[in-house]
Amino acid sequence: MRQTIRFYLGEDLCTLRDVSPTLTLLDWLRERGRTGTKEGCNEGDCGACTVLVVRLEEGRLNWRAVNACIQFVSMLDGAQIYTIEDLGTPDAPHPVQSAMVEQHGSQCGFCAPGFVMSMAAYRKTEGASADDQAIDDALAGNLCRCTGYAPIVRAMKQAMAAGPDRFDAQVEAIAERLTALQDGKSVRLEGPEGTLSIPASAEDLAEILMADPEATIVAGATDVGLWVTKGMRRLKHVVPIGRVPELRALSRTPEGLRIGAAVTYQDARLAIAELLPDAGEMIRRLGSTQVRNSATVCGNVANGSPIGDGPPMFIAANATLHLRRGAECRSIALEDYFIAYGKQDRQPGEFVEALAIPIPAQNALFRAYKISKRFDQDISAVLGAFMIETDDQGRITTARLAYGGMAATPKRASGAEAALLGRVWDEDALEAARSAVLEDFAPLTDMRASAWYRQTVAANLLTRFFEETTGTEQARLARTGGLAHV
Repeated sequence: MRQTIRFYLGEDLCTLRDVSPTLTLLDWLRERGRTGTKEGCNEGDCGACTVLVVRLEEGRLNWRAVNACIQFVSMLDGAQIYTIEDLGTPDAPHPVQSAMVEQHGSQCGFCAPGFVMSMAAYRKTEGASADDQAIDDALAGNLCRCTGYAPIVRAMKQAMAAGPDRFDAQVEAIAERLTALQDGKSVRLEGPEGTLSIPASAEDLAEILMADPEATIVAGATDVGLWVTKGMRRLKHVVPIGRVPELRALSRTPEGLRIGAAVTYQDARLAIAELLPDAGEMIRRLGSTQVRNSATVCGNVANGSPIGDGPPMFIAANATLHLRRGAECRSIALEDYFIAYGKQDRQPGEFVEALAIPIPAQNALFRAYKISKRFDQDISAVLGAFMIETDDQGRITTARLAYGGMAATPKRASGAEAALLGRVWDEDALEAARSAVLEDFAPLTDMRASAWYRQTVAANLLTRFFEETTGTEQARLARTGGLAHV
């Protein structure tokens, strides 16, 4: 058992003994004079606080942009952190910094450090493209009120074509020092502001939660972080799970895909999209790059939100949730986990261990649609995810139609499903499902959408599903237009 948190900030090893379990990285940095990292929204939306976090995973360095405002310092044990101050100097700027100057990518300058860090991280991304859409996606988590984005995108393209940065020559040194930090020990800190437990195995985690069932599990902190920064909540006992190897496992099995509780959306995205091709498009719109780099697939399920984007999609795919309490493990259908608003089928001391998505039947049709006021980085008003299977005669044998934002929990449209079973997937079946889905839900009117709008959209998404999955050529109806960077 270790009683310190250890990580590198730039070239310096930081060893912390007395630290609040919910102290954010942003506050910790600024208290130490690293004021290039800005506080904007303090909720992971604007990107002004973006920093670069490097971890050694399976022998390789993983470079990720994250929001420092909702990342707890206690989550960074074993990591390497870089801020804008580490990137370059006036005499030897980083290629991104040079490009931002030459392309006039900064005006007031407040958002610029966050953009630069996101851009530096994107250069390190395997398969990164200079395509406009790819750059827009990579930088969607950074907001700017001055430049109109075009010069920033031009700067990104210039930086992509530039030569290596100073970190390229330090890969071996960074890997060596991060390897030295991997001692396999759990961490326990106790202080006046709360207790921190960092388990190093699933067994350690199970023991911690059995001893204190009220402890707060933290995976990516994209939700829990706001409890602290916006809700001003004091968490007595925080348990980050990012160092548990079993929970970081992403494995393909003969049955499908198993996603450990600490696997982020970014790490799981390609594997999920291979299994459910349309899911990749939905995940592209989930949060931002910084959010997907931290947010976990299972965390999106475990918190029980009725407007989480993942649960309806995984319910439609017939996913199974694996839970553990002490030495006892159990598995339930994902849809059965959600009991009522704010209530889930999880016992005191029990935690989500993994989510398993089965391989769809060969004749399965699957789509997932996110409807929100903004295309990028917005909470869904409605999310619809649909899967149907047909027999040799084209009759529907299985229908799983799941929605988010339509009820107090993510929920299947049972009436619409029943209306489809035994029918050929044609216009008559579509109309029967459209009529039934209006009876399946009684949604609320709130700031995101009216009840009428939600019901109308729920039915219209079935029409879109029909249009995309019938006819001689199946395709996804893409949005028209786009952004032009000139």
